[in-house]
Amino acid sequence: MVMQAFYESAYIAVYISSMELETATLSSAHPQGTASESVSRWWDDAVIYQIYPRSFADGNGDGIGDLIGIASRLDYLKRLGVDAIWLSPFYVSPQADAGYDVADYRNVDPVFGTLADFDRMLARAHELGFRVLIDMVPNHTSSAHEWFVAALAATPGSAERGRYLFRDGNPSTGSGTARELPPNNWQSIFGGSAWTRVDDGQWYLHLFDSSQPDLDWNNPEVVGEFESVLRFWLDRGVDGFRVDVAHGLVKVEGLPDTDETAGLLTGGSNVGPMWDQEGVHDIYRNWHRVLAEYGPDRILVAEAWVSPTSRLSRYVRADEMQQAFNFEFMTTGWNATGLRRSIDAALADNRSVGATTTWVLSNHDVVRHSTRFGLGDPTSWPKGIGPADEQPRTELGLRRARAASLMMFALPGSAYVFEGEELGLPEHTTLPDETRQDPAFFRTAGLEIGRDGCRVPLPWKSQAPAYGFNESGSSWLPQPPEFAALAVDQQDGVVGSTLELYRRAIELRRERGLGRGDIRWQLATKDVLHFENSGVRVVTNFGHHPLPLPHRVSVLLMSEPDAVIDHELAPNCTAWLA
Repeated sequence: MVMQAFYESAYIAVYISSMELETATLSSAHPQGTASESVSRWWDDAVIYQIYPRSFADGNGDGIGDLIGIASRLDYLKRLGVDAIWLSPFYVSPQADAGYDVADYRNVDPVFGTLADFDRMLARAHELGFRVLIDMVPNHTSSAHEWFVAALAATPGSAERGRYLFRDGNPSTGSGTARELPPNNWQSIFGGSAWTRVDDGQWYLHLFDSSQPDLDWNNPEVVGEFESVLRFWLDRGVDGFRVDVAHGLVKVEGLPDTDETAGLLTGGSNVGPMWDQEGVHDIYRNWHRVLAEYGPDRILVAEAWVSPTSRLSRYVRADEMQQAFNFEFMTTGWNATGLRRSIDAALADNRSVGATTTWVLSNHDVVRHSTRFGLGDPTSWPKGIGPADEQPRTELGLRRARAASLMMFALPGSAYVFEGEELGLPEHTTLPDETRQDPAFFRTAGLEIGRDGCRVPLPWKSQAPAYGFNESGSSWLPQPPEFAALAVDQQDGVVGSTLELYRRAIELRRERGLGRGDIRWQLATKDVLHFENSGVRVVTNFGHHPLPLPHRVSVLLMSEPDAVIDHELAPNCTAWLA
């Protein structure tokens, strides 16, 4: 009774003290126009599932996922209830960075299948009612791309080199070209210098691996080529593009030195002369016009590691992109105060430009949230976890991950799900070094563990070879033994499983209109987040003690089967109440 009285008095205090907490309604921005306009903005409340093709399903048994495998598992995604799928790159590539080093933007790499396989997969996805987004990688090409091969064969100052950022070196004190330094002090995201020297003495810029030379977006030929590539895939019927490194295409003229350390996936703001320059917005205004030629329902999604959200919202103004990933929400971790701040800022900033807000907790570049939330500091942001690093408390991490996901699905806007998170998959934190493939691991000599741990192939059948990833038992990355208990066949139809929690949350989210609703905060402290959206009360307990719930409510859904007992919400749990 004392706890209940305290909780109810806290509500009174919240409403009285606007200095402590606003109770103003915060809504996702969705159209206020005609019904046809509203229908066209399908993305406003969509649940979008990210498929990492290498690791989703393998149709030919070679150990690497492919388009045939994806097509064979689309019925599973239909049962999950998602609205759209997004495929990471499947283009022709040497695979130096898992396909983000593209050699041919208009074809499928044989490891993933053929263009005909893509067309069949796309047709099946559309038949099931899915929208299909694909990755576009415009910041750089592969060093195997015909343009770069031609650039290496050409001379300094040639048109071929003008498509990339080739520069003369910076002479050091002393004589001779042997002492020449890179053109500036920029560092690669993956470690080491961002410059590589070619045989004739010039250098080329690569913000990522040396096999990924940056394009010069001041070159009209580059601009025209990518507009042509967009049309190639739009003509085949894709519904939109997730744009890789969307904030990095334009660099400050003169490429000056910087005191900022080039960074990405750091959980913080990317600043410096290589990030978030004004010129990128002209590019996306042009792309917006290209997509508009194909109707009002095609979309662009920005992968832009930009903060604060007021800067990020500039990418989703009415004449640019339709969505941008809300990475501040993802990087905040298991922290009530930080999440409240992130939610409020994202909703307000996106509303100011008429855009929808996105929510995401994991993707192919970061440690899975079920693992991050089980670390001693559940707000930490490790760049991979290896056997020598702190190991997570698995049960606690999953409990918090389920609670965070259930809270996320109740927020207005669009929710992204990374393949396998609906199974509660953890990061593979004990991968042997000899199996790693992330270039970040090699360029930093192992100081940065890298992203392989979140990219391990999915488990479909607990007793099958490779846990049902294929029939051969081959797997491009080894799967941990704990995947057996988390396989789809161990969770399908099992009350209380993570898979069934996701299915029910997505179903209720749609039935209750939460994606197009608005939120009104009821309570926000360091231990509790409680908001109301479309008649549903959503309560998350971040504390260490059971939390008394308001009277006269019934439980619609809870993150654990035992989350609510005797009208109290257990620690590290979320409940939806009505």
